[in-house]
Amino acid sequence: MKQALVTMLTMQDRMNTRVHPTWIEQNFEWYRAAWIECGELIDHYGYKWWKKQVPDMGQVRLEIVDIWHFGMSALFRPGQSIDQLADAINADIDNWQATGADVLTATESLAQSCLESKSFSVICFLDLMAAAEMDFPQLFKQYVGKNVLNFFRQDHGYKEGHYIKTWQGREDNEHLTEILDVLDSSQADFSDEVYRQLSQLYPCDEEGTSG
Repeated sequence: MKQALVTMLTMQDRMNTRVHPTWIEQNFEWYRAAWIECGELIDHYGYKWWKKQVPDMGQVRLEIVDIWHFGMSALFRPGQSIDQLADAINADIDNWQATGADVLTATESLAQSCLESKSFSVICFLDLMAAAEMDFPQLFKQYVGKNVLNFFRQDHGYKEGHYIKTWQGREDNEHLTEILDVLDSSQADFSDEVYRQLSQLYPCDEEGTSG
């Protein structure tokens, strides 16, 4: 558990540093991005009692992974090592007791916590994971995959507006889901293999250059 947390925190720091070299000192409002993602999750789950809706749990879990990106980022502090932060998160995991909340209630509790604390509650996040029937190995696999996709996007012109998000009629997130379904996250080259398979699927221009 601790090593998985260190791996994810290291990957998140690397991604954030690519966007802004001194991102921790900038004190960006990561909590705001997290609670907005909570709203997107609710859209995928469904909340409209006046029409028939079927929860899209695949997309719900992808939103949980997106929330985790922003949540981890919100927990970084200047002068704190990744190892220390991993210990703090691990302590929350050890002390967590499930409330039995459903998906909508757990999502709203996390959003409320973000707004009130202007930070991120690991405890509330764990309740949301439990409500969505998502365990830690699933979170790890999905997180690593999405982190690789974020790097892939940056490498293919996302920041400059050149990136193609929809391939063969489907968004890149959907392609990522299929890739993750067939790969073993315990392999040492797991992240490299995710990137390689994304590269194989990504459309090329007339000169054969991706993006």
